[in-house]
Amino acid sequence: MIGAIIGDIVGSVYEFDNIKTKEFPFITEKCSITDDSIMTLAICEALMNCQNDYSDLSEKTIYYMRNIGRNYPYCGFGGRFFDWIFSDDMPAYNSFGNGSAMRVSGVAWVANSIEEVKKLSRLVTEISHNHPEGIKGAEATAVATYMARTGCSKEEIRQVIQQDYYPLNFTLDEIRPTYQFNEICQDSVPQAIQAFLESTSFEDAIRNTISIGGDSDTLGAITGAIAEAFYGVPQKYKNLVPVFLTNSYPCDAVDLADISARFVKKFNAEKFID
Repeated sequence: MIGAIIGDIVGSVYEFDNIKTKEFPFITEKCSITDDSIMTLAICEALMNCQNDYSDLSEKTIYYMRNIGRNYPYCGFGGRFFDWIFSDDMPAYNSFGNGSAMRVSGVAWVANSIEEVKKLSRLVTEISHNHPEGIKGAEATAVATYMARTGCSKEEIRQVIQQDYYPLNFTLDEIRPTYQFNEICQDSVPQAIQAFLESTSFEDAIRNTISIGGDSDTLGAITGAIAEAFYGVPQKYKNLVPVFLTNSYPCDAVDLADISARFVKKFNAEKFID
């Protein structure tokens, strides 16, 4: 979950100013969190406040996504999702946008099995992104993150993703020259997962995913979630997270850094390295 936030922060300045190289300033004062981090934390809050059997998780997720999200109208919501956030009764709208995948990483730290990961992923996804491709993108991200967290190898993760979700029959070098901005799951989640699979460290994974261009903050969030679970996050980047959560969009009504800290403590949802 922390890795997703860091990936979002790094990608925030490149979403509409794509770069095609791994050589770039990693985190600068121009960076910020976006809707990716805010919705990730809204789901984390729902996971902390739902019943133990998750019977009300969908209801809680709707509540916290709207209750928290309405405090950040300019954080980067897409058009239809903005309408959903600010509606009291708008139903799911058959979306297969990658917003479903960017926000789902918390479930990988709560679940105790692959089956539970899939169940929780669906419960927090289909409330808005109920198209099969939207559900699949979120599930693939959550499953990859869970597998990374529980000690699976990259090859094991690759095999599951290829068998159950997406072909990964490309390299980043092959797609980098022509890959363009894309907000749908099926054309961004596989690329973000491949960026992790080709990486050598947490930072290298983020650099990989930003270097192909595209929807950089969301690619960063997806790759960052998996990379944290596999490698751990360097302490120097962990320490920046509460600063960006507090200062990117100052808000007296919501303490995003507190949500993050409580989630990490409750579920031991962290993996850090020196």
